[in-house]
Amino acid sequence: MRRLRDVRELFKQSIQFRLTCYFIMILLPLIAFSLYANDRSQRILEQELGERTMSAMGSALEYVDLTMGGIKNLSTLLSTDRGLTSLLEHSGEERLSAETLLDFSEVLQQISNIAAVNPSLSSVAVYHGDTGRLLSSHIGSLHRPQAAEEQWYRDVMRASGSYVLYLPDRHEESLMGWADPVYDEGQIVLMQRMDLYSRAKGSNVLMLSMPKSQLLGYLMSLVPSDSSHVYLLDNTGRLIVTNAPADRQMDLAKLSDRSLTVRETPDSAEKSMVLRVDSSVSGWSLLLVQPEKEIYKKSKPLEVFSYWMILISCLLAVWISWLVYSGIASPISSLVSGMKQLRLGNLDTKLANKRQDELGYLTDAFNQTVEQQRHLIRDIYEQQLLLTKTELKFLQSQINPHFLYNTLDSIYWSAKNYDAEEISEMVLNLSKFFRLSLSKGREAFTVEETFSHLGYYIRVQQLRFVGQFTVRYDAASDSSGLYILKLILQPLVENAILHGLEKKKRDGELRISAELRDERLILTVADNGKGIGEEKMGRIRAALAGFSGGEAHADAERSGEFFGLRNVKSRIRLYYGDTAEFTIDSHEGAGTTARIDLPADRCRSEWEGEESHESDDRRG
Repeated sequence: MRRLRDVRELFKQSIQFRLTCYFIMILLPLIAFSLYANDRSQRILEQELGERTMSAMGSALEYVDLTMGGIKNLSTLLSTDRGLTSLLEHSGEERLSAETLLDFSEVLQQISNIAAVNPSLSSVAVYHGDTGRLLSSHIGSLHRPQAAEEQWYRDVMRASGSYVLYLPDRHEESLMGWADPVYDEGQIVLMQRMDLYSRAKGSNVLMLSMPKSQLLGYLMSLVPSDSSHVYLLDNTGRLIVTNAPADRQMDLAKLSDRSLTVRETPDSAEKSMVLRVDSSVSGWSLLLVQPEKEIYKKSKPLEVFSYWMILISCLLAVWISWLVYSGIASPISSLVSGMKQLRLGNLDTKLANKRQDELGYLTDAFNQTVEQQRHLIRDIYEQQLLLTKTELKFLQSQINPHFLYNTLDSIYWSAKNYDAEEISEMVLNLSKFFRLSLSKGREAFTVEETFSHLGYYIRVQQLRFVGQFTVRYDAASDSSGLYILKLILQPLVENAILHGLEKKKRDGELRISAELRDERLILTVADNGKGIGEEKMGRIRAALAGFSGGEAHADAERSGEFFGLRNVKSRIRLYYGDTAEFTIDSHEGAGTTARIDLPADRCRSEWEGEESHESDDRRG
């Protein structure tokens, strides 16, 4: 919900975002049609492929039905052959008689001939239940009395003449090293009880074996690639043959009865298409599993191409919206920015205009309006600005005598305590300080120049209080070029030295810093001197809190207590407006910190003497 609200707000506030949305909405029908065409082509491809493949699968399943039907017919023929069944009419004997041996040999001869003329069979075998003998066309006669206990034998006896399709689940070999005709996992064994039409059905079982590879070899013609798999299931859902490795076989129990389904391949995130054909004759089923990536191999490049076209169309929509925005909305945005500057009081705002259309006419009208307003303000408020300027110069002029007295006092004490060289250095620094302080026509210096200017005065005081304190200047690179009123920091530095560090015999430190923070210029003068008591700090805060720059002309304000501090606050309020702040924080024994907070936009240009001071005062 929050993201939706953000998008809604962006839609309301940004013309470029709205234009982009509109162009993309124009493209939506094309995008929807492309996606629909891709999906529809896939469905058609699946349908056509499914119809062709299932037709071939139906033919293959008919072949399987014919093959199994032929084997079943052969089984019925052999199990009802009186000539064959009569040879098996022998009761159980520990030792076979000569007659029994001759009959069994005749049976072996007949089933061997049958196996030879039927290429679909790998072997024909007869199990004689009374003697426990297995007669096989492949390996001859085997004594298998334990076969009567096997599950397959019980199933055949229980079937009462019906066919039983036996799928061996283990592999055994005879004494000669040949695969057992019953326990050969590579065979499909069709079993049936013999002598079907006799009332007293015997315990003999006819077994016709067919290799699984023969069925699978025919079904492999349906497999288009090595990654496709085929499954043949009987009417009970048992797996007869498959070319799928054991670790990649699908769970057949989870497959639906539909002719076409799509599901994930085992141990893979890929999907496969499953085609299924069911025989209406035998009930057997044939399944073909083919990976989707093979099905769509030829159509995939066309699908990718359509996606690229959609992406390129969206990028073109963004680009065109940007062009439209630059040509129409950008001049409007420039006008909005100019109006904001005008509302902030920047009457020097002038918009660049190279257009000759309606937007160019609107920009010219804005520039003319700003020019007229600038002249109007100058004409109406000129007298008020001159009065304010006169009052400001009066306040500033009071600093010099006050400072001169303190400086002469410093020279006096230096003359008593030091040689003439230190006094000469002190006088040199003092002369440099006065030269900059009385610079005609300049009322503001950069932060860097101000710090250099203060250095002359501080050097004078260091020569007086030799070894008592050090000074550190910290001016951030983005603040050193900003302009501030001259002598605005000098009273604060003077108070820090004379009232804070004078009583500190050593390890005194004076810190003067300037930094730009959130479009505010922060000037700080701090010392680690004796600090100010709580009672006196209360009076200072009360004096500064109740002081108004407009009252600077009152005698009580000029000659009363904390004159220097009130003077600083009065000057910054007159020049920088009501947002300028001046605060002092001090704790007895922990030093004092004085901080001046000025709007940075008022400090980015210099006030130049009488001619330009009128426009600068309007910013103050």
